[in-house]
Amino acid sequence: MQVEEARWLLAERLGGGPGPPSPEAAREAVARLAQPAALGPLVRRLSVGDRELAECTRLSYRHVLGFDKLVLLPDAPRFVLRVHFWRGGAGPAPEDIHNHRCAIASAVVRGRVRMECYAPAADGVPATAYRETIDGPGGAWQLRRVGDARLRLLGTERFGPGRSYGLDARTLHRVVSEEPTVTLFLETAPQRSVTDVYVRYGGAGTDGPAVRNGGAGRARPPAKVPLRPAVYRAELDALARSLGY
Repeated sequence: MQVEEARWLLAERLGGGPGPPSPEAAREAVARLAQPAALGPLVRRLSVGDRELAECTRLSYRHVLGFDKLVLLPDAPRFVLRVHFWRGGAGPAPEDIHNHRCAIASAVVRGRVRMECYAPAADGVPATAYRETIDGPGGAWQLRRVGDARLRLLGTERFGPGRSYGLDARTLHRVVSEEPTVTLFLETAPQRSVTDVYVRYGGAGTDGPAVRNGGAGRARPPAKVPLRPAVYRAELDALARSLGY
């Protein structure tokens, strides 16, 4: 699949109506694009670096949790399609429980992830609640503590190659990758300006400045450093070759 074909598929599946796309529509779209016959040619084309390289690399970076986010289609605010490269094993910090500003979907290309879903509950585990905002596409994170909370684990599900999921904007969850993993991730149009982030008491510690009060803290998000074009192209080239392209 080529770049414009992928854009057309996403636009057609997600729709252009006044309401946000459904998580299921987003899941169906990302599952289709994650198939090797679609994703392989797409990342091969982008790895050549002759289309939108500057914009894609400007928005691609190493996440604080240790995985690389590589933007493939930077079509905000309608959607953003990217690949996540998880290295697996013990990362620099566990992923916090969080939701999103929009409906999202993800498909596992290689490896596997474990997803945990949560909900507020009076008898849940204690946590500190934050609000996170972002200063525009590719901008810096801003984090503000809003109080204490309790969360209950609703369930856990594991996803391997070929499996996908979609979540609405407010679903609280966290994702854990215990082995090298590649996922295709789709952000849809924003529905709100903030995300909710929860840090559980007794979680792994963090180094450096932190927002702390009452026993749970979260490191202040570091500045995003765009990936160098050579790194971006090399990672996509490796993925394309692993898919047979």
